[in-house]
Amino acid sequence: MQGILNPETAPTPPALPPQTSNQQTSNARARNALSALRLFVVMLSLALLSRFFVVVPAGERGVLMHFGAVEERILQEGIHPLLPLIYSVKTMSVRVQTLTMQTEAASRDLQDVGAELAVNWHIEPDRVNRLYQRLGDSSQIARSVIQPAIEDGIKAVLASFTAEQLVTERAEVKAALETVLSARLHNYDLVLDDVDLLQVDFSQRFREAVEAKQVAEQEAKRAEFEAVKAQRMAEARVFQARGEAQAQQLLQAGLTPEVLEHQAIEKWNGHLPLVMGNDAVARFDFKSLLKADRQRGR
Repeated sequence: MQGILNPETAPTPPALPPQTSNQQTSNARARNALSALRLFVVMLSLALLSRFFVVVPAGERGVLMHFGAVEERILQEGIHPLLPLIYSVKTMSVRVQTLTMQTEAASRDLQDVGAELAVNWHIEPDRVNRLYQRLGDSSQIARSVIQPAIEDGIKAVLASFTAEQLVTERAEVKAALETVLSARLHNYDLVLDDVDLLQVDFSQRFREAVEAKQVAEQEAKRAEFEAVKAQRMAEARVFQARGEAQAQQLLQAGLTPEVLEHQAIEKWNGHLPLVMGNDAVARFDFKSLLKADRQRGR
C-alpha cells in the first residue's frame, strides 16, 4: 500500500541548530547568576539591618558610647536598637571571675613566706560604664587593679602574723585578707566575693627549725611523763609503807599476854618444850597446857 511508509525508508527529523543549545545554556547561567544576586542582596540587607541592633549576652552589660564618649545609660541583657556610626557598644562581663596568683612576703618574725591565692571578684552591674571609663575591660582591670591589690594586701596581712600563726590560725589569716582586699577593691567599684588561701610555703631553714622544735617538745613531754610516773610510783610506795606500818602497829597493839598464850596453846603438839636460856630452863604455864591437852582429848 502506498499510504504505509517503511520506517527504514522514512525521512529522519532535522537536528537542532547549534544556536538553540547555546541559548539554553545561557539561560541557565543567567538564572543561576540571578539567584546568587538575590542571595547576596538578602545577606547584605541582613548585615545592614543587624547594624541597627545590638545583642547583650546573658551575664554581661553593655557600655553605650556616643561617638566614643561613654553614656550614662547601661544596656541590660537582650537586644537593643542602635544607630550605627553614631553609637557603639562595649560589652563587659558582670559574672564572678577568678584570679589566681603567687606572691612572696615576710612574716612578723621575718620568715620568708610564699603564698598562693585565688581571688573571686565581679564588677558592679550598675557601674560598668564608670569602670570602663576609668580602667578599661576585664583584662585591664585584672592587670592594673586586682594583681597589685593582692600583692600589697597579702604583704600587709602576712606581716601581722608570725610564721607559726600562719599555720595554726589559717582562718584568721583568710579573714584578714578578705577585709583588706574588699576595702581596696571597693574603691574601684569592684566586689570581692571570696579569697582562698591555697598554699603557704616556708624556707627550708624554717621547716628544719620547726621539725627540731617538734622533736624537742615531744622529748620534753616524754620526760615530763616519766617524771610524773616516777612521782606516782614513789607516792604509791609511801602509801604502801604507811599502810604496812599502821598494820604492824595495830598488830602489836593487839598482841596481849592472853592472846599470845592462846596462840601458843593452839599450836602446842602435846610435848613439853625445852627452851634453854643463859642459866636456867624457861618456865611455862604447864597447867594451861595440860588443860588444853585434855580438851583436845575429849
